[in-house]
Amino acid sequence: MGWNEEHGKVSLYSFSQLEGGKATPNGLRFERSISFFFSSHDSNLIKKLIAGIQLDSTMFHGMTVSEIILQEDPDLSDRDLFFTASPIFIKRRVEEKVDHILFDDPRANTCLKETLLTKMEEAGIADESFDIRFETTYPKAGTKKITYNGIQNRANWCPVIIEGKPETKLFAWNVGLGNSTGIGFGAIK
Repeated sequence: MGWNEEHGKVSLYSFSQLEGGKATPNGLRFERSISFFFSSHDSNLIKKLIAGIQLDSTMFHGMTVSEIILQEDPDLSDRDLFFTASPIFIKRRVEEKVDHILFDDPRANTCLKETLLTKMEEAGIADESFDIRFETTYPKAGTKKITYNGIQNRANWCPVIIEGKPETKLFAWNVGLGNSTGIGFGAIK
């Protein structure tokens, strides 16, 4: 998108990690095509992103965008379980320290809801009737350390359960969960 007005605001969008890479001792290696997705509550933001890609399809480290597939919003009426497409990061300032809240922390589910409510308020949506929680019984639930701008962040690689109106689930699907969705955390699928 280039320079834009989205940075520094509550992010009403999220994007997944790159899929299709292999871990090597020297970092990730991408031998074939890779994919990732971007989602947003604001269709105008998606249009700006597509226009930016059409102007310049280069990304980083020699990668370029060769195809864009638009996906319509899914019907989430009968769905409550959502998997992570990028780790869910939750942070809270406690006095002079910033806590990274992990999925098994007693504060985790409350923090998930608070952060989603903040995003809903920013978008002008009022609905507190939903419940959201980490699916802590998932056998592969865990955490992942992600370094961003030299700061190591401990984020959650754990599915979530969202019970509520289909519109609320769709909002979460499009904006992501937790903090810092605008830098690559919290996308769900």
